[in-house]
Amino acid sequence: MNKRQTSIGSADPLQEKEGSGDEVTALARGLTVLRRIAAADAPLSNRELAELTGIPKPTVSRITATLVGTGYLFRLPDSERFVLTSSVLELSNGFLRNFDIRARSRPFLIELAERTALSVHLAVRDRLDMVVIDAIRPRSAVLVSRLEVGSRMDMCRTAVGRAYLAALSEPERERLLIGMQTVTGDDWGQLGNRLHTALRETALRGYAIAVGEWHEGLNAIAAGFVGPSGERYAVNCGGPAHQCPREWLMERAVPALLECIEKIVHEVGGTPGRRLDN
Repeated sequence: MNKRQTSIGSADPLQEKEGSGDEVTALARGLTVLRRIAAADAPLSNRELAELTGIPKPTVSRITATLVGTGYLFRLPDSERFVLTSSVLELSNGFLRNFDIRARSRPFLIELAERTALSVHLAVRDRLDMVVIDAIRPRSAVLVSRLEVGSRMDMCRTAVGRAYLAALSEPERERLLIGMQTVTGDDWGQLGNRLHTALRETALRGYAIAVGEWHEGLNAIAAGFVGPSGERYAVNCGGPAHQCPREWLMERAVPALLECIEKIVHEVGGTPGRRLDN
């Protein structure tokens, strides 16, 4: 992703919530700056951050100075650009360390990867993106996905995003779809029609499929499930199109994926993803 491009999930909620009573605006703005830097493919300057976030440049300058002082950002030598520091890892490691679902589902994810010889990912939603919280590479694979823990995936165009959406209750799903429509604007027409069709297919099949839609030459299937406290997750299984064409995925990989989901929900006490007609 080019650093000047933004994903659906990077919309700045501050522009709508600036005056909300309980929100600490300075903190929210600081987190917005951190997210923008984390999502960029290259270090960003204060001017670029101001353009991307809509936050005034003097305010951005104060925020980055504070983040440098507290150890979360590093200013590159002889440069006006900033990168994240390893201190940010403490936050993510704390999240993953206490993520029991991740640890308990991992044996079944490994089994799925070895049975299909495809890369497998466990993902959750962050705003309007899916974020990888575990990534498994099969030992037998020559070509594997480059997605790592923390990687973001488009919710509209990926199997994992569609599987997650299908696992939601109708009100929850509609709220997310409205948010996507707002962010994508004029592009929503074709994108939204394709997504609604894909969600209907996911409901009928019990899994989602995406063939070369997010990245050309990559195919994937995914299925969602509901955790014991009602939280939603999705498991993605995919790889290069020549290794897993659509027919092969549906005939060989889908049974293994659905079996994996069954084992996970039995282990954690959850339930398989909802169908849209439930």
